[in-house]
Amino acid sequence: LGRIIASGDNNTFSGPIVGVVKDFHFAPLHKSIEPLVIGLFDGGLPFMTVRLRTGTLQRTIAQVKDIWREHEPNRPMNFFFLDERLDTAYRFETQLGNIVTSFTILAIFVASLGLFGMALYASEQRTKEIGIRKVLGASVQNIMLVFSFDFVKLMLIANVVAWPIAYFTMRRWLDDFAYRINIGIDAFALAGIIALLITLITVSYQVIRAALANPVQALRYE
Repeated sequence: LGRIIASGDNNTFSGPIVGVVKDFHFAPLHKSIEPLVIGLFDGGLPFMTVRLRTGTLQRTIAQVKDIWREHEPNRPMNFFFLDERLDTAYRFETQLGNIVTSFTILAIFVASLGLFGMALYASEQRTKEIGIRKVLGASVQNIMLVFSFDFVKLMLIANVVAWPIAYFTMRRWLDDFAYRINIGIDAFALAGIIALLITLITVSYQVIRAALANPVQALRYE
């Protein structure tokens, strides 16, 4: 404290250090925290920061404009809200998140329809097999386990292929941020569990319906 420091273009401004604050973010999180000098200068009021109460916005803004005119009568006041400026800084990430969410929901829906169709086709193709298994004493759970295995196997293969692609894609996107989270295996494990549940729920309906059918009718099926 008390040391003279120069700042600005070509060290235009100088003065003693009267205080030091903790590091804080004054730029988007794409960048790391950089040095910042906050000075109090005479001869103009280029910026002014005001904290407003949400219930008195219009009245407070009018009062601030009056104060501004007293100090800067020849220059109109242009103002913005900090939350809107922050939203602008991360608008791309927000839009990207909405797009990814929408396509994810659409992809899950389409994949579920495909699984449902495949399960329906498989149950019809193996109707006699289901009937024979029931006659030989197989329970609904046994039949469901046998028929679900093929679909679960495909789901596991799809996850093994998708996980590395998703990992490197996310890593590349996070590299644009100076401060970023680490991607752990738990996120991929959770995605795999959700995919497994969706697969089992989608396939189970057709398999259970076929397993509960009369085995005599199943053996007559052509």
